[in-house]
Amino acid sequence: MNTEIDGMEKKEITILAIESSCDETAASVVKNGREVLSNVISSQIDLHKLYGGVVPEIASRKHIEKINQVIEEALSEAKMTLDDMDAIAVTYGPGLVGALLVGVAEAKAISYAKHLPLVGVHHIEGHISANYIENKDLEPPFICLVVSGGHTHLVRVKDYGEYEILGRTRDDAAGEAFDKVARAIGLGYPGGPKIDRLAKEGNPDAIAFPKAKIADAPYDFSFSGLKSAVLNYLNGCKMKGEPIVEADVAASFQKAVVDVLVEHAMLAVQESGLDKFALAGGRGF
Repeated sequence: MNTEIDGMEKKEITILAIESSCDETAASVVKNGREVLSNVISSQIDLHKLYGGVVPEIASRKHIEKINQVIEEALSEAKMTLDDMDAIAVTYGPGLVGALLVGVAEAKAISYAKHLPLVGVHHIEGHISANYIENKDLEPPFICLVVSGGHTHLVRVKDYGEYEILGRTRDDAAGEAFDKVARAIGLGYPGGPKIDRLAKEGNPDAIAFPKAKIADAPYDFSFSGLKSAVLNYLNGCKMKGEPIVEADVAASFQKAVVDVLVEHAMLAVQESGLDKFALAGGRGF
């Protein structure tokens, strides 16, 4: 279907998108920014589990090994070739520098060889924009809470490509805190889904962990103190010889994080006067 913009007929835009910011090599063919024709992901989770977290050098090497294969699969799944693409998009940051370089170098090579426009995509903007794919009727303005392994942001989306950061973490992101607490409990990596599963078996009100509030920045987050409080609780129990109910620790910790996320997000919605709210985030959380 052709679309008409300012009286000019414009064909459908098909983009090959490449992502390599952390421990997943991914490629997708997307039409008009809303319809996913293919989405291929090569995960490195099982490899990084051995080390308790993502090892940047290993991640970069695995991206190099997998990226051509992933792109070929994405094009094949969409029943298209590079000659059918109108542009190449790639995550340029933030993320692991070595991992990002693999995706950017690949995208630049394809762009140069096929004479296609190259579009750099900000990692956080990509998370937010995923909502347009899941909810095809969604349009700005709206409030979006972004929660991932390395980032926790509260953003006002004013228009397509126009953002105002209302709040962000002052230290650890929520996902980082989950990973570190999961490691302390002995659950391993990735922490988010593992703590969530264990928390279902525990009492979220068993332990009163702190919920940080920043007086001069009501939308900002801080999870470092909460993480330290959990570690101190675990160490205190061990020193006193008291039993540790890991499910209760997981549930109480998760409640402390989620309560803060929800409180800040709802405050932003109320004070902005907007009636649309979206969630976005990474796989690890």
